[in-house]
Amino acid sequence: METDAASRIPRHIAIVMDGNGRWAERRHLPRAIGHREGQKAVRAAVEYCRRRGVEALTLFAFSSENWKRPEGEVGALMQLFLKALDREVGELHANGVRIEFVGDLSAFAPELSSRMHAAMERTRENSALRLNVAVNYGGRWDIANAARSLAQAAARGEIAAEAIDESLFAQHACLAGQPPVDLFIRTGGELRVSNFLLWQIAYAELHFTDALWPDVDADVLDAALAEYARRERRYGLTSAQLRVTG
Repeated sequence: METDAASRIPRHIAIVMDGNGRWAERRHLPRAIGHREGQKAVRAAVEYCRRRGVEALTLFAFSSENWKRPEGEVGALMQLFLKALDREVGELHANGVRIEFVGDLSAFAPELSSRMHAAMERTRENSALRLNVAVNYGGRWDIANAARSLAQAAARGEIAAEAIDESLFAQHACLAGQPPVDLFIRTGGELRVSNFLLWQIAYAELHFTDALWPDVDADVLDAALAEYARRERRYGLTSAQLRVTG
């Protein structure tokens, strides 16, 4: 189990990108400016993970609860998504990044939804980094959606109810077929997971930082990975058992 240096790099990192609004407010700027600055941090995080050999990066961009925010802020976020897709997809594709949007995409305007699907199709053969962008996503929605899919398959006679186990369930949840999340990072100083990847982070190491998302750079991410490398991942075993199996 995870004894060499390479194994100390997480295969899959998930990040709750919190603090854009507060970053702007502290500077007496509109919250939309904070979200725009946060896009720069996204580019830096993607490049960092690609450079360090991380296989998958999942970013919590827009939760199912974010629709409750002021209408003007939500509208500004949608416009930022559109502009980011126009501006970033070509470079991501050139760098071998595969983009996947996870969540209930049916809630978005057709223009935005079609661009999301076009970006996924354009980059689906890339393998340098799997970039999952969670939009209109909630962990409870994900679990309920997977349970519904399994129930429908059982009702059609495609699977037996007694055949449903953790492995089969995982195949119906978001991020199926990807490495399990090793490292969960939340920025902005809050100490909660906020309904993000509830199934997928069952054995993830949790790292919380006070840095607001627009301020997250290689130094902040280095600190998170250094802490991850120091932790002993036992998966239910004892330390002594780890030493024997290692």
